[in-house]
Amino acid sequence: MKNTYINRRKTLNTLILLTLFTLSFAHHSGGVYKTNTGTIKFFSHTPIEDIAAENHKVKTAFSSANGKLQFSVLIKDFQFEKALMQEHFNENYMESTIYPKATFSGKIETIDGITLEKNGSYTSKVSGILTIKNVAKDVQTVATFQVNGGVVNAKATFNIDPSDYNIKIPKTVVHKISDKIAVSIDADYTHQH
Repeated sequence: MKNTYINRRKTLNTLILLTLFTLSFAHHSGGVYKTNTGTIKFFSHTPIEDIAAENHKVKTAFSSANGKLQFSVLIKDFQFEKALMQEHFNENYMESTIYPKATFSGKIETIDGITLEKNGSYTSKVSGILTIKNVAKDVQTVATFQVNGGVVNAKATFNIDPSDYNIKIPKTVVHKISDKIAVSIDADYTHQH
């Protein structure tokens, strides 16, 4: 009888310790916030022509524990006003059948300063590696995070130079495409349980 009591007591203590450990881990590990419908836009301005495109099928996620941030973008999902421009973009410049996607892998530097459980506006430096056409380059910017009712909206902009990513612009149209392409990101993340 005494052994049964001791065994029950040990089992109860073990359960309490496991529960406390799990709760502690859950608190520190945070969670994953993600979306499959983020938006990336790019814009090129020259005195000759403006070129713009949008992609509303961006897959992105971040960890509230360590700020790790991932983006994945299918190149063919960029939409242009002119069909011919879209065709040239995919076939000639981006070669999207050979290089179907672009990715970003980085970090929200001050994730600890963003209270994801409370409505508010925050800013943080974001840095990481942007890979386009198998060329990886360091990128950094400042992002704004708007928390509202459990949804985290993130916005950021930065510039890229097409030549950095082996995007070759034919001489006949080089004056129509800027060497500074403005890229803007807008994504609504929700917590994944």
